[in-house]
Amino acid sequence: MSSILPQNHAIRSSHKIGSIQRRLSTNRVKNISRHFLLPARVYCVSSSSTSSSSSNIATIITTKPSPVTEPLTYEPLTKIETSTAATTGSTRSVLNDPSLKSTWTHRAWMVSGCSTVLISLARSAAGAVDSQTWAGPLIAGCIGYVLSDLASGIYHWGIDNYGSAETPVFGSQIDAFQGHHKWPWTITRRQFANNLHALARAVTFTVLPIDLLCNDPAILCFVGVFSGCIMFSQQFHSWAHGTKSKLPSIVLALQDAGILVSRSQHAAHHRPPYNNNYCIVSGAWNQILDRSKFFELLEMIFFFKFGVRPRSWSEPDSEWTEETEMQSISASH
Repeated sequence: MSSILPQNHAIRSSHKIGSIQRRLSTNRVKNISRHFLLPARVYCVSSSSTSSSSSNIATIITTKPSPVTEPLTYEPLTKIETSTAATTGSTRSVLNDPSLKSTWTHRAWMVSGCSTVLISLARSAAGAVDSQTWAGPLIAGCIGYVLSDLASGIYHWGIDNYGSAETPVFGSQIDAFQGHHKWPWTITRRQFANNLHALARAVTFTVLPIDLLCNDPAILCFVGVFSGCIMFSQQFHSWAHGTKSKLPSIVLALQDAGILVSRSQHAAHHRPPYNNNYCIVSGAWNQILDRSKFFELLEMIFFFKFGVRPRSWSEPDSEWTEETEMQSISASH
């Protein structure tokens, strides 16, 4: 009996040793597998053939697999793909820029401005019917249209050359017009009411009192046409920056007829020396004002009277130089 006990004890001991060895082997495998867990997608580059015979299959099953000796590689995005992704996202952000969208406040001012202009024209037409005189209001309307182009040029010249974003009352428009030379394409991205609401607000406050106090058909027609052209001058300006293929045919016809400022004429305003073609309603005054040096005379008067130099006297720098849409997107990154 005593001779059997040591033998059984040896058997049990060898069984325990085998269990411990298997447990250690299992833990080693787990540690190895845990060591190779990577938080990224990896690829194993291998050139081994996938074809195998039945004997090879048997060998693979009955032998330990050979360790992987090929390097693990990953595939980062190329510069082109990164640039394309950034450009796509930035273009989408430019098109969805909230500052270019119309708000309900903008639309309300547009309704107010258009209503004010229509009241002027309606009262003028009613007065002409009562007095049976149409010549006076029609002539006054034509004069209003012609002078609105001149007024748009003088105003455009002023805010292009003087003041800054800190200027009282006009600061936001000065900043917008001066920045327009660097990013002219943004005006075509602005929605209708967003582009015109500031002028519509000004028309409401200045024209509505005239509508209420004046009864002369000629004056009302002049005021209605003049203020209407001024209010919509920014839309005419936007069309002057538009692509021909994307503009309505009626707009192209009016531009070609000289009733609205043409694209080619306004393009000269965005080329050095940046001191001409300021008018943006019809552009009819541009040639007259530029040939007569009208704005240069005003600049001399302002300089000797107030000591202020216009921006157009300085050498054109980056603030005047047009930056294309793709250049702006690249600069933002």
